[in-house]
Amino acid sequence: MPWEKQFNPDVALDKAMNAFWARGYVATSMQDLTECMGINRGSLYATFGDKRHLFIQALRRYDALHRDQWAEELLRRAGSPRKAITMVFDDAVNRLVKPGGRDGCLLVNTALELSAHDKEISEIVGQGLLQMEEFFRAMIKNGQDAGEIPDNVAPLDTARSLLSLLLGLRVLSRSRPERGLFRSVAKQAEALLT
Repeated sequence: MPWEKQFNPDVALDKAMNAFWARGYVATSMQDLTECMGINRGSLYATFGDKRHLFIQALRRYDALHRDQWAEELLRRAGSPRKAITMVFDDAVNRLVKPGGRDGCLLVNTALELSAHDKEISEIVGQGLLQMEEFFRAMIKNGQDAGEIPDNVAPLDTARSLLSLLLGLRVLSRSRPERGLFRSVAKQAEALLT
């Protein structure tokens, strides 16, 4: 009779994702992972592979849950392309000042911690950031088509500037969790759309 898993792999992966998000890759030990996931080492290795492979799966899951689904929900709530862009920054500010908000974004944290040392992880992070840039570019183009963003706003350059401001906001949150500072960054993002 084949061995049957006594745990839900998706739930375990979510727990690992949260551990990596809170502590970072290097600071999260195998002991931390088995404890938070509620499984033994053998089950972890059999299901997810080694720590690096588990991290890659967790990073991809984070990207799907916290960027893809978030962008879809944001568009539903916003009602307009320009509002979608400003809501990205408003939501980020609101999340960053809440308890636990200083954990930042797992993609950004990973870019800072590992991207320079691991080509595969760098590609995953780069793809997620590129898709965020594309979201901004598409919203600018759609906003221009709707007449709510001036035609003189360069979609690609502005999308890249918006991405840089968002990444800067996430990095600043790690050491300077100040609402006033965050609001200043959000206002600069809005100013780029005029």
